[in-house]
Amino acid sequence: MLAAPPCFSQGNVLSIAPPSKVTAKAGATVEARLTAQLRPGYHCNSNTPSDDYLIPLKLTWTAAPLSVAEVVYPKPQMEKYAFSDKPLSVYTGDFDIVTKFNVPASAPPGPMIISAKLRYQACTDRMCLPPKTVDVSLPIEIVK
Repeated sequence: MLAAPPCFSQGNVLSIAPPSKVTAKAGATVEARLTAQLRPGYHCNSNTPSDDYLIPLKLTWTAAPLSVAEVVYPKPQMEKYAFSDKPLSVYTGDFDIVTKFNVPASAPPGPMIISAKLRYQACTDRMCLPPKTVDVSLPIEIVK
């Protein structure tokens, strides 16, 4: 009987903790915090990777009727790995990404869910897994 070759899955390498519901006042701005949890032994490139060929971490919202004012990524760590001549700009462990939203005065009051996609590439000090995208859902309550 032949054994199956080992497969490297990015299954639960990076996960997003369920975000808390955000209450947003129509006509104001509001912040939402997402906590990413990266498994020990893995890193992912920051949103500003050290080299052009590296895949950046990127959070993209489908936020209507809200609009994204700014996505604030954490300060990356500069880590040296054997496969690179220079330190790489990476995230490890748990880290937060904060998004600032503009809430239009005309936004309808009530509960809603807005969604995002977080694209990243997880690596160890020996290999990189294929890029992956995680779906994110953020509960919002719009009040007048």
